[in-house]
Amino acid sequence: MSLENILSFARSLLEKVVKPGDIVIDATIGNGHDTYFLAKLVEDTGHVYGFDIQENALHETKKLLSSKKLLHRATLFHTGHEHVLDVIPGDEHRHIKTAIFNLGYLPKGDKSVITKPETTIIAVHKLLENMASGGVIILVVYYGHEGGIIERDALLRYTTSLDQKEYHVLKYSFINQINNPPFIIAIEKRGNH
Repeated sequence: MSLENILSFARSLLEKVVKPGDIVIDATIGNGHDTYFLAKLVEDTGHVYGFDIQENALHETKKLLSSKKLLHRATLFHTGHEHVLDVIPGDEHRHIKTAIFNLGYLPKGDKSVITKPETTIIAVHKLLENMASGGVIILVVYYGHEGGIIERDALLRYTTSLDQKEYHVLKYSFINQINNPPFIIAIEKRGNH
């Protein structure tokens, strides 16, 4: 048996949930790797909506998607993920199948610009209320930076309080690693699939 690392486990979850034609969210596009991965999964009949507050993240993601000839499968917004339902067309809200958040800061970017627990929780709450039954939200929680422990604790409080009749919540982590190893919180919206 080979345990999957955090990023590989997140991708495995995405592959299990996302099908061609789905509407999906990359809530923190960063350097575009998840956006690209999602764009391949949804194929030409689906669509990826991506969010980031840093202009450089949008530039890098557009560059990556263009180089792979997949830019037409994505719409990128230079805004925080808490605005997710404000900018995605209303008729698509109930068709959102998954969202992935990589929390912390932009790798190779400005480490002082970090995700905030209040905006992340707003985004997650809005998505859970509106996304399709059977939909999944994946939070990859990096917390080894200034403000990271505050976000980690707030997210754990929020997600453990979700009603088990409405949501399955999973935490995937390696418990013997040093230096604040990242972990995953995956939330599945229960109901008819």
